[in-house]
Amino acid sequence: MALQIYNTLSRQKEEFKPLRDGRVGIYVCGPTVYGHSHIGHAKSYVSFDAIVRYLRFSGYKVLYVQNVTDVGHLTDDADEGEDKIEKQSKLDRVHPMQIAEMYTISYFEDMDSLGVLRPDIAPRASGHIIEQIEVIKQLLEKGFAYIANGSVYFDVSKFSGYGKLSGRSVEDMEAGARVEVNPEKRHPADFALWKKAEPEHIMQWPSPWGKGYPGWHIECSAMSMKYLGQTFDIHGGGLENQFPHHECEVAQSECSTGKPFVKYWVHNNMVTVNGQKMGKSLGNFVTLKDAFKKFDPLVVRFFILQSHYRSTLDFSDEALHGAKVGFEKLQNTLRNLREEIARASGENRAQDAAIDLKVYESRFRTAMDDDFNTPQAIAVLFDLSRETNALLSLDHKFSAGSLRAIDDMFREFGGTVLGLTSKESTATASDVRLDADLMHLLIDVRTDVRMQKLWSLSDKIRDGLKKLNITLEDKKDGTGWRRG
Repeated sequence: MALQIYNTLSRQKEEFKPLRDGRVGIYVCGPTVYGHSHIGHAKSYVSFDAIVRYLRFSGYKVLYVQNVTDVGHLTDDADEGEDKIEKQSKLDRVHPMQIAEMYTISYFEDMDSLGVLRPDIAPRASGHIIEQIEVIKQLLEKGFAYIANGSVYFDVSKFSGYGKLSGRSVEDMEAGARVEVNPEKRHPADFALWKKAEPEHIMQWPSPWGKGYPGWHIECSAMSMKYLGQTFDIHGGGLENQFPHHECEVAQSECSTGKPFVKYWVHNNMVTVNGQKMGKSLGNFVTLKDAFKKFDPLVVRFFILQSHYRSTLDFSDEALHGAKVGFEKLQNTLRNLREEIARASGENRAQDAAIDLKVYESRFRTAMDDDFNTPQAIAVLFDLSRETNALLSLDHKFSAGSLRAIDDMFREFGGTVLGLTSKESTATASDVRLDADLMHLLIDVRTDVRMQKLWSLSDKIRDGLKKLNITLEDKKDGTGWRRG
């Protein structure tokens, strides 16, 4: 089946057909860097990381652009209030660009920990002021914008398509507007392209309309079109940005170029915390740095990918503990498999492991082709894990080549596509022999202890090994061991 993507613009799944054969241009709204990244950021960027990884795995040459918003994002996410970065800089009493730099570094550190691949281009809004001014000039020349007291606003009444992405009409927006509307605006729904800066405002640039700074929305239009063209394949971001941010992007971009802006709009859903929407104002947001103190970053990634990107994700310690158990089961299978490969490499084995890998490949691709269904893709990995464990529990000694084929599938689907499994090299035969010798020594000691009926000491050895993720199995013919 061909890759199907849910397009927010059409509100249905569509067959993915890029504008240029074999190439995909994708833009995802990046972070506003005024604080440490939180679980909401992880939900978005892990989701799009899996999407980009799968597109590349499917053979597309992907140009992935993800911006850094370091100016222009106001505190009410519209046209009023302070710039979020400048506000934080006043609280910390440092230059706004110091705030932006510090939290940009922090963001990429957290994403690296989560296994999120770096974007091909990570443009900063403050580095593209000229491009933004040029788009605004085009909108003024074409009559889609107007100047008011040194600021420039987009006139939504001039664009009949305003609201087509979010499904909102201009009338609905006006009815829902606050009682006190900015008197500079002709219509309550008009949005700022350029804001006049007061003298004390640190982040400001010269423009044809006086000193000021760009609006939040114009930044993404200017940067995405600069690197991907006036029309490109995929624009992604959080569902909370569908309106007003992405709606405004569509309006200003299509009015400035006269061309469709984006072919496929992809939005990930939000994160809740114990059933309540997560937000700084509610005081229930969890930074990634705090989450990583309790859980391995790959466990957090696994937790996120167990939920479809268009579904809400409820964050709690209990949910993370559940994800940890599942993730460790997969990791145990891989360790046991790779140890068996190391053993087999030193022996002449003829029997092949009878697993139909083509069936698993087909199921995995079907899941990912269905709008990047990572929960179903992970379920395929668990089914492969169960069959692998069943094989490894047999007394048969399978050939190294057939075992490597299974490991290659885990590496390809679990590692390359989902970014979950370790890319560490297979254990050496000497490593395996050392582990086996140590375990046999411990088992011999425990057997002697049991013969002396020192049951508490016997249990202590067993329970201690269990904490190290090693299970002892007492059988009629002796005691065996396995990881997990």
